[in-house]
Amino acid sequence: MRITTPTLLLDKEKAKNNIRRMAAKAIRNSVRLRPHFKTHQSAQVGEWFREAGVEAITVSSVRMARYFANHGWKDIMIAFPVNVLEMDSINELAAQVKLHLVAVNQDTIEVLADQLQHPVHLSLKIDTGYRRTGILATNYAELDKILQRVQVLGEKLHFEGFVVHDGHTYKQSDVYAIQTINNTSVYQLHQLRERYKAKFPNLQLSIGDTPSCSIIETLSGVDEIRPGNYVFYDLTQQRIGSCSFDEIAVCMACPVVAIHPERGEIILYGGSVHFSKDVLLQEDGTAVYGRVVDFTSNGWSAPLEGIQVVSLSQEHGVVKASPEQLKKYKIGDLMGILPVHSCLTSNLMQGYMTTEGEHLEHLSGLPKRELVS
Repeated sequence: MRITTPTLLLDKEKAKNNIRRMAAKAIRNSVRLRPHFKTHQSAQVGEWFREAGVEAITVSSVRMARYFANHGWKDIMIAFPVNVLEMDSINELAAQVKLHLVAVNQDTIEVLADQLQHPVHLSLKIDTGYRRTGILATNYAELDKILQRVQVLGEKLHFEGFVVHDGHTYKQSDVYAIQTINNTSVYQLHQLRERYKAKFPNLQLSIGDTPSCSIIETLSGVDEIRPGNYVFYDLTQQRIGSCSFDEIAVCMACPVVAIHPERGEIILYGGSVHFSKDVLLQEDGTAVYGRVVDFTSNGWSAPLEGIQVVSLSQEHGVVKASPEQLKKYKIGDLMGILPVHSCLTSNLMQGYMTTEGEHLEHLSGLPKRELVS
């Protein structure tokens, strides 16, 4: 394979192993695995989940739902709060698939009840500590009001249950802290189930974050898990403890365009428009935007010592290298970089090249047209 510009490489076997491992954990814990496809956003990668027995998926937008519906997925949750401006598209989807929507307020419920043309499954987003959006788990007055309204409007709104995303686990690097966050969320969800089970005896509890689902072995107390990043992992997940370096399934290949020995720097064709601006802060206060690896006959090595990406501008990446590492590179070489955040890097790169040389698509690289036939 010939690479001439920044290219996102994908190790198919590593990704498949990550998929199989999470599927096996879900089976051991008797929970439904509804993986979030916002990380890979690829029909071809989605097929690897089918091979592992996955039948229900999570997405983050109506467009993404259309795309995967067009590729045969029939049970889809849009985990982003309903955007009422997209009701026409939501109705088109609801006519074709088992569609799950997520709401965070009563105003959305009213619009859905008024404008839906087909039944959907509705979940309420609960905030158990992340403080991004959602209804606080202890805000019973708001929840009572919304669920009373859902009961009245229930013809097209089938109440499914409560969903949580513990995004604050991404700021942890201690297994006990992650376990505590998970325990707190599960406890609060159980409190809600107890409160509402008389009216909704079949309500489901769903959580979704890669750190908890990767690190915690016993995922008890919920009906469903929705991790997404685990398909590829990245440096952030390795820092948290979700994975090892060997389980990171994507790597950027970036051309070396300049070398400055006097300041120990290598300049890459590969900047924030390729990686994003996500960063890992080190204990000494320095910033790392990617870790350098050597390419091997079947992939890439573990991260190298004495060399790392320390700065990104739009197209440029600045790599700081020890004298020993610096002398290994020349203009025109390709340098391998493990990304800090694989979801954003994948979205920016708009496609993949497998280590076998196969090109795989990404939704962001396709024309913005209606994707459901």
